[in-house]
Amino acid sequence: MYFNTVHTVCQSFFCDGRYMKKSDFYFDLPEELIAQTPLEQRDSSRMLVIGKNSRKLEHKHFYDIIDYLRPGDCLVLNNSRVLPARMYGIRKDTRAVVEFLLLHNHGNDNWEVITGPGKKAKQGTSFVFGDGLMQCDVTDVLKNGNRMAHFTYEGNSFYAVLDQIGEMPLPHYIHEKLDDAERYQTVYSKEKGSAAAPTAGLHFTPELLQKITDKGVSIAYITLHVGIGTFRPVKSENIEDHEMHYEHFTVSEDAANKINDCKQNGGRVIAVGTTCTRTLESCADNHGRITPCSDKTNIFIYPGYQFKCIDALITNFHLPESTLIMLVSAFCGRENALNAYDTAIKERYRFFSFGDVCYISDSI
Repeated sequence: MYFNTVHTVCQSFFCDGRYMKKSDFYFDLPEELIAQTPLEQRDSSRMLVIGKNSRKLEHKHFYDIIDYLRPGDCLVLNNSRVLPARMYGIRKDTRAVVEFLLLHNHGNDNWEVITGPGKKAKQGTSFVFGDGLMQCDVTDVLKNGNRMAHFTYEGNSFYAVLDQIGEMPLPHYIHEKLDDAERYQTVYSKEKGSAAAPTAGLHFTPELLQKITDKGVSIAYITLHVGIGTFRPVKSENIEDHEMHYEHFTVSEDAANKINDCKQNGGRVIAVGTTCTRTLESCADNHGRITPCSDKTNIFIYPGYQFKCIDALITNFHLPESTLIMLVSAFCGRENALNAYDTAIKERYRFFSFGDVCYISDSI
């Protein structure tokens, strides 16, 4: 079973009776506010606290998040680990250099990949990587333009070779070199498989997580492997025409129990990032109860969506007209979200993956 959102009449319109347009989620962002490098101390990022219902705003730092959490709450973190998924292969017959970006592992060393330029990676072509440490044959060209490739390599571990020859797949808007690849990983990353980081989690430190636990907040780890489609722009003006990408997720029995116990005992479920939000909302029933499962989802959350599970959200600042700003708008209201973003721009907050963070809840 694949999970997706259920479209209803209330999701199709704003209150003024018109369809939601991509341009309804536009804001003008000065390029110099796009963070190019992470801060030296992860939890020193600025944090804009947004009142979900009150619409009040408070300016804090992320280490202040402890003051907004309550004993009995459940913090949900995505423990997916980013692969060094960008590689450069040399085509065996022409010696042309082609970029490969690993997307999905289909088993038995078969991967769905994005290639560029794609015309140089036709079905039947072969490539070599890292002076022969790895090779691949392009076995199929998919309808979406992606390729299927079968890899062979020296040794017993694909991932060990990938660590030697791959590069961290930083977003296109980051132009600075990343000196420490671990800064594009959360401190609790564990399950390999993402093509991009669950960036809301980049602000946590082991010390802060310990303080949160000591306060009586439970921590549930789920896994959603972030696909490169998270950066895919919405091209259709009517946002309902946008087709979401599928992403694989797993919610363990332990995580489901912690979340369900929190809900049953009157605590709040606090999702760290849009990836946790999409995972929980995909597998929650109408009462917010989570069933352990492993599947994939293409849920598209935008204004009008009725949240079933999450009560608060920690998330970075997102791109204009993206599905992520639409999700944030669904959670706290479009006008509230855009007003908060306007304030953040005036206050010179840092945006996107290495930028600052929002905490959206009913706490203020």
